[in-house]
Formats: sequence, C-alpha cells, structure tokens
Amino acid sequence: MTITTRARRVAAAAIAAITLADLTPALSADLTKEKAPIVPAEVPSGFFLFSDTQVSYRYQFPAANPGSQVQRADGSFRNQDAPKHILNLSHADAWAYGTNFFSLDILKSGAQFPAGTTNAPGGFAQYDYGNTEAYGLYRGTLSLNALTGTKAFVVPGIVKDVSLAFGFDANAQNDAFGSKKRDVVGGLNFAFDVPAGFLNASVHAYKEWNRNGFNLGADRYTSFDVVPEFEIVYNFPLTFTGLPLSIAGFNNIVLPKGRGVDNPAAFAFNPKTGLEFLSRTNLVLDVGKLIYNQPNRVDVFIGFQYWHNKFGNVERVDFKGTEEKSFLAGVAFHVF
Repeated sequence: MTITTRARRVAAAAIAAITLADLTPALSADLTKEKAPIVPAEVPSGFFLFSDTQVSYRYQFPAANPGSQVQRADGSFRNQDAPKHILNLSHADAWAYGTNFFSLDILKSGAQFPAGTTNAPGGFAQYDYGNTEAYGLYRGTLSLNALTGTKAFVVPGIVKDVSLAFGFDANAQNDAFGSKKRDVVGGLNFAFDVPAGFLNASVHAYKEWNRNGFNLGADRYTSFDVVPEFEIVYNFPLTFTGLPLSIAGFNNIVLPKGRGVDNPAAFAFNPKTGLEFLSRTNLVLDVGKLIYNQPNRVDVFIGFQYWHNKFGNVERVDFKGTEEKSFLAGVAFHVF
C-alpha cells in the first residue's frame, strides 16, 4: 500500500493568498482605488500591512483513507469511511515586500481509521481508537513589483502582481503507515485582477520525502520525483445576497511523482502514483458582522471537499479509499 502525498491544506484560511496589490494602495493605487482591499481584521500600524490569526474547528464526514476498505459478501471491496474532528491554527500577514501564511491542523479520525504502528514489538500493533495527525504548512511570497519598485509585472485588467512563491509541508501520523511527510515547493504566484475578493494561482516545482511503514529496511523512507504542482486560491464576497457571505476555497493539483523507491522488491508497497486533485469550497458567513456589527471576528462555514487519487494513490480492484467526497462544517475565531 502506498500513501504518498499529504496534500496541501492551502485554504485553511483563504486570506493566505492576498497579495500586496490587494493590501497596499500606495503600491498599486490604480488597481485598488475603485475598491477597498478585503482583509480579515483591522490593518495594524507598524511593520505589517495586516496580520490575522485564527483558531477554527471543523467536522468532516465521510473521510476516506487509501487502503481502508470493507469486503462485501460477494468478495468485492468498498471504501471504509470515517468522520474527522479537525482543530486548526492559522496565521497570515503581509509586509512591504510579500506575504506569509502558516497553518497547523490537528486531525482526529474515528475508530474506523485506527491508531497503530509497525514499530511495535512483534511487528504490528493496532488500537481500537482513531489515529491522530499533525499537519503543518507554510507559504510565502515576495512581490516582483515591490522588489523592482516598478509595475513591470502588471497586466492591466488581468494580473495585478507576480510574486516569487515558496514554502514547505510537514506532518506526522500515528497509524500503521506512519507518514512523516516533508516537502518543499518553489515557483511563481499570479494575483489576478478581479472586481472583488481575490483569485491567485501558483505554479510550483514540488519535491516530497515520506515514510512508508509497510516497507522494510532502507525502502521505508521514500524520495519522490520533482514534479509540477499547481495551487489556486480564491475568496469572493456574495454581496447580492445582502448578507456578509462569501465563497472561499482552493484547488490543488500534483502530477504523478513516481514510486518513491527504486527497489523492485518494494514495488508492491509503492505502486506508481497518479495525478492528484484536491478541491475544497466553503460558504462562509461573518456572524460577528451579521449579529453584533463586529466584522471579521467570528465566522461559521459549511463546505464540500473532493479528493481524487488521495495522497497520489490510484484505485485498484482490491485497493479502495482513494476518492473522497466529504461535507464539512465549522466555526472560526479571529483571535488577533
């Protein structure tokens, strides 16, 4: 079994994609004079043009897990689904030359996805409670317009800014696979000129290292091919509703990245990966503004997540759990 890529949770807070063109009228007056920038909290004085930290909780069901399956009476297999409780801490800020975004998810699965380890005495131990995962992500940008002091990277009506984009992901999980994913990304981010909200797309080179607890010896730690990776993040206000409502989400594509091992004896545990596509869309209501006239303090949201070839795994007759169609709901607090 191969559980390879742990996809980016790029839009745990969609504000991560706001660029300097959205936030700094002094740098892009001609682009922003028609509309005020959309930010999640008041713009503070000092080094940062804005800074926002959120704590959120979301419930997701049903979640899928590659290799987690149930055999039917006729011998065929179907997905084994489970709920997940997810606590998130995220921080986004912008300064004169770029932006930073950090997100940490703590994910607790239902007992259908048990905790366990292949490092236990005797070779394997599995427990009757769900596994826990910690997943951290960082993304940063450096504006080419700001770095050059020009508007050379503006295409009027189409692109507001082009930025250098970079970041990394890291995780740990106490299941039998025992993933210890590490990846780095680097490339370009394009901020599109939209009437309201924002739409950003990144094109990255992507390199991943991971751990497969089912492999033995040196093949347990895997190194995948460098491949293209694409991230799209958006947030649009739905002003026509008359409510402080917005739609926010992301789409993420990782191209097939090989097996992660060169030893033919390990191919059974590391089959070829496929194109991975992860999409999440949230409908977000600013309840602080709606009820207390205190915007950007408390949000509630519902959403839908679709994951094709989850972690890069390709479904087989006897290997399910690679496609996820989940609903989610949660609440977010802007703490400072």
